[in-house]
Amino acid sequence: MAGVTRPDPPTDLPDKAAWRAWARAARAELPDVSVDLCGHLRALLRSYGVRRVLAYRALPGEPDVSALHGEFELLTPRARFRPVPRLTLHAWESATELSRFGALQPPADAPQEPLDSVDAILLPALAFDTRGVRLGYGGGFYDRLLPDFRGLTVGVIQGALIVPRLPTDPHDCPVAWLLSEAGARAAASDRPGPVSPP
Repeated sequence: MAGVTRPDPPTDLPDKAAWRAWARAARAELPDVSVDLCGHLRALLRSYGVRRVLAYRALPGEPDVSALHGEFELLTPRARFRPVPRLTLHAWESATELSRFGALQPPADAPQEPLDSVDAILLPALAFDTRGVRLGYGGGFYDRLLPDFRGLTVGVIQGALIVPRLPTDPHDCPVAWLLSEAGARAAASDRPGPVSPP
């Protein structure tokens, strides 16, 4: 985009907390890219024949993927904290209350959907690296969900927040695809799962 300054990613941050601080500051300076991003996302999901998608309700600064509703059957997560932090899956329309994070979520008693009914998961982040490693907000919710999922995983993010390398922990689960306003690209990851469209 003309006139937009891309924040330079740091090369020497020691830990995830420092990366999160950089990403939050960088994201605050970026324009909304949701329209362009959703166009690329539609094309990627169609190339896989995806019908049912676990999508996120955007926080301020995150790309909004709600425009996909109606073209795909969208589900949305609810964060649960006990007995261990985890995500449960629910109908998109059921997200009627505000979560502690500031995004819409389903109420606690909303009917749940099974993970194996989902074709693709769209993951938000503060940043991704080119390997598909996700820098989230620190709760580990998606890291607990992804090991049991065998479908398409797509990291959805502004292109300026895709960096060469992020610090990792053993439980981190890379995504197969990175999707930004510039388009879709396969992550350079060893994670099993689909990478090339059929």
